[in-house]
Amino acid sequence: MATRQAMEQFLTQCKETLHSAEEQYKEASTQEHDNDTKFTQSQFMLEQTLNDLDKLSHSANAQQKEQLRRMKLQIQQMQNNMILLEH
Repeated sequence: MATRQAMEQFLTQCKETLHSAEEQYKEASTQEHDNDTKFTQSQFMLEQTLNDLDKLSHSANAQQKEQLRRMKLQIQQMQNNMILLEH
């Protein structure tokens, strides 16, 4: 079972990754996307976070799995938004 502290730290990391990706998305949607490196790095971090989330979910209890499932949906939505952004 994943410890409470490990879950809290991971969910905080997920939120920070999402926040960073949201900033890059907003910047890219208002500009001609001059900074592809940061945008691409944000996409990579989202993917890495999803991979880590899947690993952690194997050792999570039912309540933790639900928290992780909800976070996964948010991350996947952000990934979709970034992929579909026309720039």
